Amino acid sequence: MSAKGGDGEWNGMVTASTAASKGAVSNALTDASAGAQPIVLQEGVIPTVRVNGDYAVVAITKHGVELARRLQSTFSHADVYYMSKFERGDEAAKGIQLFEGSVRLLFPALFPAYKGIICIISLGAVVRMIAPLLEDKKKDPGIVVIDDKGEHVISVLSGHLGGANELTREVAAALGARPVLTTASDVQKTIAVDLFGRRFGWTWESADKLTPVSASVVNEERVAVVQESGEPDWWLYDTPLPQTIRVYDDVRSALADEPQAALVVTHRLLEADEEAILANGVLYRPKVIALGIGCNRGTAAEEIEAVIRETLEELRFSMRSVKAVCTIDLKKDEEGLLAVCAKYGWPLECYTPGELNEMLMEEPSDTVFKFTGAYGVSEPATKRYTGADRLVLTKKKSGNVTISVGLMSFGK
Repeated sequence: MSAKGGDGEWNGMVTASTAASKGAVSNALTDASAGAQPIVLQEGVIPTVRVNGDYAVVAITKHGVELARRLQSTFSHADVYYMSKFERGDEAAKGIQLFEGSVRLLFPALFPAYKGIICIISLGAVVRMIAPLLEDKKKDPGIVVIDDKGEHVISVLSGHLGGANELTREVAAALGARPVLTTASDVQKTIAVDLFGRRFGWTWESADKLTPVSASVVNEERVAVVQESGEPDWWLYDTPLPQTIRVYDDVRSALADEPQAALVVTHRLLEADEEAILANGVLYRPKVIALGIGCNRGTAAEEIEAVIRETLEELRFSMRSVKAVCTIDLKKDEEGLLAVCAKYGWPLECYTPGELNEMLMEEPSDTVFKFTGAYGVSEPATKRYTGADRLVLTKKKSGNVTISVGLMSFGK
């Protein structure tokens, strides 16, 4: 089974036998063990890499590392690799793989493992490194090159069949760079289902329907895009949407038109009668939920996580759509809170008492002010982060935890 398959169903180690199909010179493996221990690249040895996403991002310079880390934070389903001399100390936590030696020796392992490889390396060097590995345009991964300043993103290999052109557009949009495409005819200007919303950090609930929905899009069947939340500027072209694609504000409106396929963007858990939209549909989770958290000192991570889960289930919201956790700066070292954020990859946004007191609060507390200098924590922190005047949940106290929930709003 190939990691480059359309549904991305295989994750794990790339084996020597897989890489050998690309003309590998040896079946020997190096051991890329857990944590941030670097992969030691050696001539004639195919390294073992940990494959978690569909795409690899490779950097070998200081500025390239910055770009790679930016991409990892906004471009989901991407594995990052860079030279160990640029180690920051947080690579193990972020799942970043370090390497030592010539980057050329890394490509025999990456080529059979990923749908696309994003190289922050000079174009000429990339061409020389991948040349011995090329097999067939129907099999080779999409190769994209980014210059060291992040100004241009270039589609190099497998632009159409390998998806490099679509990948180029998405990466360029994520970095605010210029996409460079050189193919004479740039296929249909339509939605790349497996890359949809990737630059915003949208993730899909399941990959099961990626392939049939993609087929519906390219075959110009009637496709519904249902968007209830998330960034609205996902269309990358300067031409109108194809007539076969129609946008809806809610699931039931789309179902009434009986589309042949659907792309559903929502933070909600679908109701039973809405599930029919996924018969040939992909459900995307935009990052739109902000959680305000206050807690007593020493509150266990398990209790904080349980309150979050219980609250989101009550609201019928998805955990996958959480964008950030917000609190007072007194909690920036709260171990339980940090542990929950680390588990789910959520940033912890902290505000001073003065910043929190600037927000209009529906439920200010003199008691909270006495201990923190702020008249509230979870409510004003959430409002500060989202910019919303009203929250979905103003404040709920549960055991040692206080939680507020807000939604990010995007103008359409």
